[in-house]
Parts: sequence; C-alpha cells; structure tokens
Amino acid sequence: MVTPDAERTVIAEEFRLIKRPLIEKAFAKNGGASKHHGNLIMVASSLPGEGKTFCAVNLAISIAMELDHTVLLVDADVARPSVPRYLRLDPADTSSAIGLMDVLLDDKLDLADAMLKTNIDTLSILPAGRSHKRATELLASQAMSSLLDEIANRYPDRIVIFDSPPLLLTTEARVLANQMGQIVLVVEAEATTQHVVKEVLRQLKSHTNVNLVYNKAKTFAGGDYYGRYYG
Repeated sequence: MVTPDAERTVIAEEFRLIKRPLIEKAFAKNGGASKHHGNLIMVASSLPGEGKTFCAVNLAISIAMELDHTVLLVDADVARPSVPRYLRLDPADTSSAIGLMDVLLDDKLDLADAMLKTNIDTLSILPAGRSHKRATELLASQAMSSLLDEIANRYPDRIVIFDSPPLLLTTEARVLANQMGQIVLVVEAEATTQHVVKEVLRQLKSHTNVNLVYNKAKTFAGGDYYGRYYG
C-alpha cells in the first residue's frame, strides 16, 4: 500500500505515474476530460478480483499526498463494500455508519454527516451505507446527480474517487460510469482476457476518457531501476 510517510517505493512511484494525467484532466479549463466533472473519477474492473479496490484506495492516498488537493473516496460498490477494510478503519465505526445509499434515500441527511475522517488529513471516506434493492435506480436518480454536483463543486481542490462494482456483473457500475468525468479500468495481468476487455470498452464507448491500469503484473518497465534506486 502507498503510505504518506514511507520512503519512496515502487508502488508509490507507480501510482505517481497513474495519478498525474488524471489530476491534469480533473481541472482542465477546456473541459477536456468529458462533459461531466473531470474531478469525478471512477475506478472499476470488468470482473471481481482484478484489484479495483486496491487501486482505488492507493490512488486516493497518492492524490491526497499532493500539496494542493483534497480527496473524497466513495465506496460505491454497495453490494460488496470493502474500502473501510482496506484502510483498516475500526469495524465498530463503519458497520452501522450512514453512507452513500442513506444520503440518497433521505434528503434530510447532510453529506458531511456521512463522511468519515482518516489518519490522512486530506483524505475522507464516504461509506456505501446500507444496501438497497433499488441501488441502480438510486444511482441513476436526480438525487444522485445533485449529490455529484455538490461533491464536485463544494471544494475547488477536491478530487473524488469512486470504487465501483465490476462493470460486467452489475448495472450499477454502468449507471455510475455515465456520470463520471474519468474512468480508470483495472485489468488483471495474465488473467483478464482480451475478449472481456473489449466488451467493457464497447460498453464504455460513449465515454471520452477511459484509462487502463495493468494490475498484478510480475514485472514492468523500469521495475529493476526503481527497485535498485529506492530499495
């Protein structure tokens, strides 16, 4: 995992490379990211087990290490939420916490009441909240559109990372993708087939900004260099 106070590591450098173009597009004045808010970034995968939550959490931490940005990490995998576990948050604090679904269901709830602080001052969490049988409809609702506008615009330095469900297993992920400014598609090395990747890209063809991350690779270009230099 990326840790703010640790020495420079291979994984930290990898996420520095991943985050840089995302940050640049997040605040592009020409609207180059897409017709939606560029600072809304969804991290997804085709299927379970490819490492999307691992990438979402590390990307959020890496961006939170920037000097000029704050990060809100949203656990949008409402059927199988796992962001709190990756961040080792106390289960007693998160098991009954209100979250995304609760805010969408109850317009009296304030977003700030659902957000959790972390040990990184510039990183906050919005848990998934209670599961709901109409999660797809809630994510496609006007309440969700209003919430996205609020979290995208409330703070000018904020980047919002969404850990979404797998794209080929749920309709929630596709509904969410239609409202994002940028998408990061995590592909598991030597496991995810070309056919699967092509199918997901076909489903996302209307989206102008899809970025692929090749995860769990045994080696990568420059790996030996960073291993020697930062090891």
